[in-house]
Amino acid sequence: METIYLIIVIVLFLLAASDLVVGVSNDAVNFLNSAIGSRVASFQVIMAIAAAGVLAGVLFSNGMMEVARKGIFNPGEFYFSEIMIIFIAVMITDVLLLDAYNTLGLPTSTTVSLVFELLGASVAMASIKIIEDETGLLSLGQFINSSKALAIISGILISVVIAFTIGVIVQYIARIIFTFNFKRNIKYFGSIWGGFSLTAMTYFLLIKGVKEASFMSEETISWVHNNTATILLYSFIGLSILMQLLYWIFRIKILKVIVLVGLFSLAMAFAGNDLVNFIGVPIAGYHSYQLFISSPETVPGALLMSDLGGKLVTPNVFLIASGIIMVASLYWSKKSRHVTKTELKLARQDEGDERFRSTWLSQMLVRGTITINKSIRLILPESFTTGVEKRFEPYVEKVKNADPPEFDLVRASVNLTVGSILIALGTSMKLPLSTTYVTFMVAMGTSLADKAWDRESAVYRISGVLTVIGGWFLTAISAFTVAFIMLYIFNYGGLIAIFVMVAFAIYLLYRTNIHHKKSVVKSQDETVEIHSITDKNISEKSTSIVIKNLKSVLSDFDKVIKGLEKESVKDLKKAESNIEALTQKTKYLKNHLSVVVDKIGEESLDAGYYYVQVLDYMREMLHSIEFIIKPSIAHVTNNHKPLVKEQIDELKQLHALLKKVISLIIISVESNDFNTQPEILSIQKDYLKLIDQSTKKQIQRVKTGQVGTRNTMLFLNIIHEGKNLALQVVNIFKSQRDFIEFKKGIKKV
Repeated sequence: METIYLIIVIVLFLLAASDLVVGVSNDAVNFLNSAIGSRVASFQVIMAIAAAGVLAGVLFSNGMMEVARKGIFNPGEFYFSEIMIIFIAVMITDVLLLDAYNTLGLPTSTTVSLVFELLGASVAMASIKIIEDETGLLSLGQFINSSKALAIISGILISVVIAFTIGVIVQYIARIIFTFNFKRNIKYFGSIWGGFSLTAMTYFLLIKGVKEASFMSEETISWVHNNTATILLYSFIGLSILMQLLYWIFRIKILKVIVLVGLFSLAMAFAGNDLVNFIGVPIAGYHSYQLFISSPETVPGALLMSDLGGKLVTPNVFLIASGIIMVASLYWSKKSRHVTKTELKLARQDEGDERFRSTWLSQMLVRGTITINKSIRLILPESFTTGVEKRFEPYVEKVKNADPPEFDLVRASVNLTVGSILIALGTSMKLPLSTTYVTFMVAMGTSLADKAWDRESAVYRISGVLTVIGGWFLTAISAFTVAFIMLYIFNYGGLIAIFVMVAFAIYLLYRTNIHHKKSVVKSQDETVEIHSITDKNISEKSTSIVIKNLKSVLSDFDKVIKGLEKESVKDLKKAESNIEALTQKTKYLKNHLSVVVDKIGEESLDAGYYYVQVLDYMREMLHSIEFIIKPSIAHVTNNHKPLVKEQIDELKQLHALLKKVISLIIISVESNDFNTQPEILSIQKDYLKLIDQSTKKQIQRVKTGQVGTRNTMLFLNIIHEGKNLALQVVNIFKSQRDFIEFKKGIKKV
């Protein structure tokens, strides 16, 4: 019996190692974003400081482990066998849930996931005990610490509103003081801001770290807390003087110091506070197993775990090993950068491709804000509003950076300072704040105050923020529900169910990693392609894109005809997938036109016009084939009557002519020889004439009752979009011709 539970403990620790990887991938966003977004240092330096903070933080996490043992449920009400089932259900749920959020690139709270998984599993076990109880005296209240769950929920609501509001206010004031040209004003106010920020972070570390440090004596901890005000006063004075001296003597960049110190302190707090979310349950399982093997009671179902509620010390070897895994995950986890990218896109200062679509709620909020803003401007003096607007005027560096940071060091320092203060205050007031909630909402508040959410991007950014916030609440619901179900499965399925679910979890992790790697490679390919375009190779790049897309359209149109002939959804879906990928890629190239324009010289500025023209016609061409594929899929999947043989033959004739046109265009574009234009236009003319004939034949088929309404709608749609397709293909040929001739003209000059 001991061997079985030893195996379960080992499985818990293996799941903990996996949980550390996926958990760090999610929570790295909390402390990395301000440093990465502001490009305060090289990526290697940022990761090294973050790693040092994480390794220091694991030594402060010992006291937090109690949450997993007794924070949510009363261990004295459960037997050893029941406790172990609760723990295994929680760990499997946690790994799967966090990995799902990482794959989607959405930051969520590991604290909330742990709390509600523990709540869900313990409620499930309590419900089983109540159902099986013959006395009828048991109640849910004696098993569950419900006040803790309610405190977490209230903490979510409070922290979201407060963090966002304070972020907006502080950033607004900071920007008025420093403006976007902060280098000019930093010499006057930089040392005071530095002293204030670093003092806030000192307070943050004292409150969040020292009180739980396993190596600090009770007397030292007591002295620190009794003299906190004095420490902070002297820290502010001393650090302000130190910052000014460093600036005068060594020209140290004060904002960089603030951001790097803030990075270290938040990374340290993350490891100290959130380590329990990843290894707290396995440590509790380990302590439970120790209590079992040291107890004279040898029946797992008869040993109540009252001693689990006492004070137990986590072995340092587990803390250090966890720190090493966390640091390794920081360096090698691709998903952490995917999650980080989500917040950076929502907070970036510049416009660009938006990940989230607008919703009616985001539209309503933006419209309401614009109305309120207009009303306020009518009340305030014009001189005041003009003066404030001047403080927010964008500042462009004389030496333009081709790959600028998402935001500047002023905003990064505000993010870290405000986040540190709020988390420290919340902790000192015993409020269960989540580092994810606070840091994310502060970042969103500062981006709003910085006018990063202008009328061009506000609806998309707000929609993104609402999506992330909604995901937080979904985390609580899904964590509770899945853990609840898992426990019932394990309770009645036994060891077989446990190991089957462990295997299933491993499989899902493998599949999501494969999927994520493919999406990362695709994203990197797009990024590399857009950044590889230069003044010299822009025509060659355009040619390459045109040829690739024309070949794909030809191939996919052929799949559509075969799919309709054989009624094969597989062929149609494959064509749809190919076209969607090309459409997204072309859209990405169009949305990042500014990157291309920045790379070409003044004499080649018109090349940008031709490049855009080619992309526009290409998108229209892809839309046409897309409008052919989607109705075809709907027709076949709904099992409507297939196209008759005469219709398929007519489509094949049309495709043969289209193939001749596209093949000639590909040869012309590859060789830069556009003398084939008369032949191309002649074939296009025959193609359009054949479409007119097919339309008349279809009307005749309708009149004689050979085909029905849905057949007619599909067929006429295909040939109509086929006409548009042929027109766009020829437009691409002409645009590419003009583009190449323009580039040749520049070279001759």
